[in-house]
Amino acid sequence: MKEHTQKNRMEQFLARKNIVFSGRRYGIDALGAMAQGLFASLLIGTIVSTLGQQAGIEFLITVGNYTKSTYVVGAAMAISIGYALQAPQLVLFSLVSVGAAANEMGDAGGPLAVLVITVIAAECGKAVSKETKVDILVTPLVTILTGVFLSLWWAPGIGWAAGLVGQLIMRATELQPFFMGILVSVIVGVALTLPISSAAICAALALTGLAGGAAVAGCCAQMVGFAVMSFRENGWGGLVSQGLGTSMLQMGNIVKNPRIWIPPTLASAITGPIATCLFRLEMNGPAISSGMGTCGLVGQIGVYTGWLNDIAAGTRTAVTVGDWTALILICFVLPAALSVFFCGLLRNAGWIKEGDLTLS
Repeated sequence: MKEHTQKNRMEQFLARKNIVFSGRRYGIDALGAMAQGLFASLLIGTIVSTLGQQAGIEFLITVGNYTKSTYVVGAAMAISIGYALQAPQLVLFSLVSVGAAANEMGDAGGPLAVLVITVIAAECGKAVSKETKVDILVTPLVTILTGVFLSLWWAPGIGWAAGLVGQLIMRATELQPFFMGILVSVIVGVALTLPISSAAICAALALTGLAGGAAVAGCCAQMVGFAVMSFRENGWGGLVSQGLGTSMLQMGNIVKNPRIWIPPTLASAITGPIATCLFRLEMNGPAISSGMGTCGLVGQIGVYTGWLNDIAAGTRTAVTVGDWTALILICFVLPAALSVFFCGLLRNAGWIKEGDLTLS
């Protein structure tokens, strides 16, 4: 009876503090928010600084460098995660230090370290929030001390593990570009359409190089595929919202008829190995770009940024017509053509019916 009462009290306390231990809150809400933080810092900073370098505008280079600095990126991710966890203001503001520490100490796997450590620090901060008369001291202290302590203790290990997994994937793609091209393209593409963040996954694993190119191919296949094959139902608005927005808009329709997912997924299984084996398409820009596809053309901007990085490093002499041709084929032409072809077959077979792809 006593244990039951204590359990009820704990449940009431967690409910009052809005602390929800669930895979959705941490694996979808927090992860997706982390990707937004990355987008608003690292990705935007990279785009602005690249634009400044190409245009010779020193101001834009300065803005970009500040925006993509390690501390700013870590803080942006942590605040985004805290916002998704509905953290009170004092907790939210205190997460700036937590994110900066975790991202720096996590090194290449910094985003994953920020995710894990920020979630714990935020929930600890929420637990003590407004529980004392000196809340303005207690809440920030608990949040920051918890987060920085865990950053010192865990972040290097988390970063090492995430970096190792990413390196294994990239190394395996180099050794087996055909099979890994299929695997990476399909998995990351499917993750993009699911209500999880493919961009955050790629960032957490620091997925670049040839594997990053396969990831770009898979994401583009999903976004462009759904946009083009549903054009008869959704028109130009659907084309833009899915092709430059997100294929996640089709999740409701996928739940009703999972077969509509077959065409873009088959397209990604084809474009992935073409990208890795035939065109050797690499993503050497920010890892988050590997999981963005055609969303705001971020994936393509990332590939272009990578080309510039390669030129600066001396591993590439120039951006060629062949490079642009490969990028256009992999990101736009092949996903559209293949998805429409496979969708036509499934429509003829009765697996996809009129209205199955209509966005609500």
